[in-house]
Amino acid sequence: MNSALPVRFAVPGERTAAALAWTLLGLITAADILTPAQWVLGTLLSAPVALAALGASQRTTLALLACSVGANLLAGVLNAGRDGITTFDAVNRTVSILTVLLVGLLTLRAREANARAARLAEEERRLTFERSLRALVESVSGPLGEAEFVTRAAAALQTLTGARSVEIGAVDRAMLREPYTRSISTAAETEGKPHKQQPPRLNTRLPLEVLTRPPGVGSEVWAANGGDLVLARLSRRPAAEGGGDLLVLIERPTAPPGEIAQAVGTLQPLLDRTGLLDELRLQRAQLTERGEVLRDLVYAFSHDLRTPLMANAMSMETALRGAYGPLPDAYRATLHNGLEANATLLALADQLLAVAKVEGGEPEDPPSDVNLRDVTVGVLSQLQARAEARSITLEPHLSGVRVQGRPHDLRRAVQNLIDNAVKFSPPGGTVRVTLSVDADEAILTVQDDGPGVSASRIPTLFQRFRGGGAGSGTGLGLYLTRRIAQAHGGNVTYARTARAQSTFSLILPRELPPTTPPERP
Repeated sequence: MNSALPVRFAVPGERTAAALAWTLLGLITAADILTPAQWVLGTLLSAPVALAALGASQRTTLALLACSVGANLLAGVLNAGRDGITTFDAVNRTVSILTVLLVGLLTLRAREANARAARLAEEERRLTFERSLRALVESVSGPLGEAEFVTRAAAALQTLTGARSVEIGAVDRAMLREPYTRSISTAAETEGKPHKQQPPRLNTRLPLEVLTRPPGVGSEVWAANGGDLVLARLSRRPAAEGGGDLLVLIERPTAPPGEIAQAVGTLQPLLDRTGLLDELRLQRAQLTERGEVLRDLVYAFSHDLRTPLMANAMSMETALRGAYGPLPDAYRATLHNGLEANATLLALADQLLAVAKVEGGEPEDPPSDVNLRDVTVGVLSQLQARAEARSITLEPHLSGVRVQGRPHDLRRAVQNLIDNAVKFSPPGGTVRVTLSVDADEAILTVQDDGPGVSASRIPTLFQRFRGGGAGSGTGLGLYLTRRIAQAHGGNVTYARTARAQSTFSLILPRELPPTTPPERP
């Protein structure tokens, strides 16, 4: 049957030692009084005082010392009244009293020495236990999985408790399941008597006395199997795979129950942390898997979307060139609108693909020397026709600037800013593009006459899918521009002038900084 382990063991009885000493004192005193003075039995009164050193308290020892001196004096007086007193008798009685006092002094000093030695031994034992407890914590610390935690915890507990073996396993339907481990002491393995060792309990049904805590034990350890087996439980997090607490079975430990309970209690928060780490690893793996799935979907969508859009654009361009004969003006206008919509969808597919590559952390092209002025001129030339179609004037003020970077990414960043300015400028407006050098930085400024961005949208202007302007789009262009700028060690900013004009500034260092992972959005 189960039994709660006592926290401390019984100390040898002080009352027994005191009773023996008092009894001996009485007998010797009586004998000394009844015998002639020349027998010198008073010297034996030091024996009860010496006996007090075996276990009596200091107070009892002092009382015995005083009574032994008093008994010596009493016996001397009674003997003198009965037999008379000689110089020899007086000297013997004096020697007896001094002997008792000397033995009493030595006994008190011996008690102090024993108490000091006991305190030192207790302190050494406590320090040894604390070192063992630190070793236990160190052995199960770190980013461990639950299975490795169980293995290390069993080995550390076996060393700390001096047990023959320690088993730890999850309890499921009255059986020990994985995670499971068993640690056996070297002495137990080399005894040569394997039939006396308890076989592993993995996947075996446990007896009721092992599973049930006795009343009043709470979370402490308890005993079973006649006291040869010490048991404890460690609570697992609810999300632990398989569920069920961990059962700790310690066979024949040499450590006191209080230390075992403290060691098991120390493992509980470490197990909680291990369970939390396992949950975080699982969630991270799930997020990684979902991210890969989403990225693959974006890749597939972007690739599969481009093919029919390009085929559709080619068909409409062929029709506009007259391949199917003269077309009514209304139909030609419809084809032009379709081509513009196709171009918008192609740009969106291209942006989605770029975002997927940025978020996926794909390897980037090595940096090279880039003429930022030539890149900007190329973008302006590409957008000139669109600007003229909306009666928008492109006004460049470009200085010759060279930077270290990736040409394709820098071209995309410049194009996103200028294309946005053309898109949101009113017909007849002007887009001013300025490229200058300030110390070790290249600054590209794009200013338009559009309605600008509302104050509420400015904080999220450069985030994914956070469009900011009138008739705003997905917001991917500005997000990609920010990521490209950060990857080059720079930044992109937005400001409104006193005349409510929008100003975007792309700031890039002329020398590419050491490679660092870009900031996550």
